[in-house]
Amino acid sequence: MIRKVTLLAVGVLMGATAVSAINSYGGSAEAAGTATYRQLAIFGNVFERVRAQYVTPPEEDKLIENAINGMLSSLDPHSSYLNQDAADDMRTQTRGEFGGLGIEVTMEDELVKVITPIDDTPAARAGVLAGDFISEIDGEAVRGLSLGEAVDKMRGAVNTAIELTVLREGADMPIKIKVVRDIIAVKAVRFRAEEDVGYLRVISFTEKTYDDLSTAIEKITEEIGEDKLKGFVLDLRLNPGGLLDQAISVSDAFLDRGEIVSTRGRNPEETRRFNSRPGDLTGGKPVIVLINGGSASASEIVAGALQDHRRATVLGTTSFGKGSVQTIIPLDAKTALRLTTALYYTPSGTSIQGTGIKPDIRVEEPVPEELRGRVKPSGESELRGHIQGENEDEKGSGSIAYVPPDPKDDVQLGYALDLLRGVKTDAAFPPSPEEAAVKN
Repeated sequence: MIRKVTLLAVGVLMGATAVSAINSYGGSAEAAGTATYRQLAIFGNVFERVRAQYVTPPEEDKLIENAINGMLSSLDPHSSYLNQDAADDMRTQTRGEFGGLGIEVTMEDELVKVITPIDDTPAARAGVLAGDFISEIDGEAVRGLSLGEAVDKMRGAVNTAIELTVLREGADMPIKIKVVRDIIAVKAVRFRAEEDVGYLRVISFTEKTYDDLSTAIEKITEEIGEDKLKGFVLDLRLNPGGLLDQAISVSDAFLDRGEIVSTRGRNPEETRRFNSRPGDLTGGKPVIVLINGGSASASEIVAGALQDHRRATVLGTTSFGKGSVQTIIPLDAKTALRLTTALYYTPSGTSIQGTGIKPDIRVEEPVPEELRGRVKPSGESELRGHIQGENEDEKGSGSIAYVPPDPKDDVQLGYALDLLRGVKTDAAFPPSPEEAAVKN
């Protein structure tokens, strides 16, 4: 199984990702045409004019970097250039520990949009919400900055403060939020026994995720007792994604056989299929997967695999709908290119790009009155310049990404627990393997 990596810029994850292997660049697939070389000559001419005649001497390396970023940002929201700092952050994030604010962001309407704050991080504790637009960083306007530049301004030493000016739906005026930077030690999996049910919340897909999940299942089974254990709730809500190989391993933890995911690139020969191996860590116990608009990419791979094989019932609301894979291509010893090179497909051959995973049982999570109108649905289909999904329609993807801080108020979780205990019944639970969308 190939080692995969993802990108995090000092605690600010730039787009929900399922990232494929680091590969060296072996040359262009097709030679550029004469017209292309003429355009490159024009670019070189413009660069020389700016370098020699601009009113103040420009930083030449910044000119080149911004030109590269402009080219990549015109492709889709997830392709980008990784300078040395970004590449270092990428490697740090794969270890599941990094420094910063703890927010996953993208760029929309020239503002930094918060996809989701990461649980138990400075940003989450300070009150930053999914859907917030950051308009100023320490009093400096975000408009005119690239996403990378905005991320750089949010970096800083641990225990230093930063002030974010936030535009929030439903708020009459911009909101000032002070956040103190910290080391973000992301717990890949949180777990607990809910009386006779095991609760597994996968926070992100880092190098630690499968091992943490395996440990969690073992400890819960010991604590509750295999005979008394009714099943597991696998909570993928607010999970922005991460390492593709970890998504495959997590899916494999619940499957005995069959395809987990396939990735399909520009050429048919680039198609790759990933299959599960014998062995279900839960011993075949019932599983309910929770998703919402904050479940993206790698988490959608898991939900789609377990849903297609009818190994689990998926409950909640439509997921984010990011069905693309980014490959990290080293350019030299310090920098790299993060390029969208494939789309991934669920075992039934379905692309969820721009559509998301639809739950088997739709259960809305009520939003508190004080947050109504301020928490908006979000999804891949809303991102400017996103790759149009082959199944995408006017409904698009995504939904509200809200989970109550107190489990007692969590309607989706309560519904799942009631199903596992037999208090509630639904035709979609337990799922029937005979009705699987793909045959093993």
